[in-house]
Amino acid sequence: MDPILYWNEVALEANRRDFTEVPAGKENPAPEQGGPTLSSRALAIVHLAMYDAYAGASNYPAANLPAYLNPAVPAPMGAPLSEDGKAAAVAAAAHATLSALYPRQKAHFDESYAAAGLTGGAEVAKGHQFGLLVAAKLLQERADDPGAGDDGYAASIARGAHRVDPDNPDQGYHAPYYGAKSKPFAIGMKHPLDAPPQPGDPAYMRAFREVRTKGIAPELMGIIPLPGARNADETLIGIFWGYDGAVGLGTPPRLYNQIVRKVAVAENNDIDKNARLFALVNAAMGDAGILAWEEKYRFDFWRPVVGIREHDESMGPAGTGNNNIDDLCHSLWLPFGAPSSNSSGKNFTPPFPAYPSGHATFGAAALHMTRLFYGIPVGDRGNDPLFNNLTLVSDELNGINKDNRGTVRPRHVRSFPGGLWRMIIENGRSRVYLGVHWVFDAFAVDTNNTPNLNANVGGVRLGLEIAEDIWNFGGTKGPKKSPVMPTI
Repeated sequence: MDPILYWNEVALEANRRDFTEVPAGKENPAPEQGGPTLSSRALAIVHLAMYDAYAGASNYPAANLPAYLNPAVPAPMGAPLSEDGKAAAVAAAAHATLSALYPRQKAHFDESYAAAGLTGGAEVAKGHQFGLLVAAKLLQERADDPGAGDDGYAASIARGAHRVDPDNPDQGYHAPYYGAKSKPFAIGMKHPLDAPPQPGDPAYMRAFREVRTKGIAPELMGIIPLPGARNADETLIGIFWGYDGAVGLGTPPRLYNQIVRKVAVAENNDIDKNARLFALVNAAMGDAGILAWEEKYRFDFWRPVVGIREHDESMGPAGTGNNNIDDLCHSLWLPFGAPSSNSSGKNFTPPFPAYPSGHATFGAAALHMTRLFYGIPVGDRGNDPLFNNLTLVSDELNGINKDNRGTVRPRHVRSFPGGLWRMIIENGRSRVYLGVHWVFDAFAVDTNNTPNLNANVGGVRLGLEIAEDIWNFGGTKGPKKSPVMPTI
């Protein structure tokens, strides 16, 4: 058994359960690691603990398994340990970090530990104790990270600023302080984006017309004359990449881990490779959650549901008098919405500013890191010959999960002949088809609506920069290095 894949699966199940299970005697408690910010942080902590536990139990061979923590937890006496000892180190690190992050699920982690099949003996005991030490050190390292609460946050009423979804007015604001006040996991520098196009700019108006058409709620399609409306494939794409904290699904970092697992199994990775790959991918997503949220609240840009309903300058809390309403303004417009799967709740617009897209940033960081790991050159912005036969079934469309009317969605097998690169682009654009993002939240486009990744705009560009920063420079933060391996 590969202990990295085993505990990765346990961690992804913890993410799913965090948004699914209600403990006895409680009504709809908040997730313990709620939203894309805290869930990406949790997965980064778990996988970096697993990595250092495995690397230390292997005696930190500098050629392929350098320590992440600095100073490193001293390798156990007699390292490198046996394969059972290494597996015990990984298991203890994973179990301890998961139990600290998701205490409501400890019984599940206990069961997973018992089912891992670890046998007794001195090597296992050494590995177990070492894994606990690594977990404690990593949790201490992240102890001062801010939470995702919005206490003390006041939303702007300026035109163009983000405000809550008018169709879900009690949603609040997710993680306004998280990005600016969190220390990075592995990047060597921050990667500030340029400002998004502003209302009235040609690029903004092209994006406005696109999302007004492509992202509208189905029940409103007959109310507004909309040439070029969302087609069947675009509808599927929007739902396919959802994972918006829905019951039974969890958050986007879970989806991108599912994709990386598929690649790792197809490539027949050994344990060394999986330890490095999943540490790199989840560290990149941990930093994506930090940098994207810092940029989100720095630019504070409105979502389409507010921008379209308040397009005319007479609309909104900062409105000025006008009785000749701009025809592009539609005060009743609603989006298709992030899917509220397996519940009776409304589809919704996420509770944080639009720019840059978190989906686009997480997806680009995770999947581009995977491309780099398997030898795609830095700076490559094209289809992947190594992964051009990928297929994927999203949990949103697996023939089991339901929409918010209680109807089971059909199973859909989606192919990606362009490999991970096509996934990166499709994932970024998917949010337009749900009506919750402007296209420039993912990337700038030219007049033909083709992505322009030379522009320092959007979450895909940010995610690519994060992955390449960690890969190129080892994630130097002072003396600390991330577990980057230039070869596989």
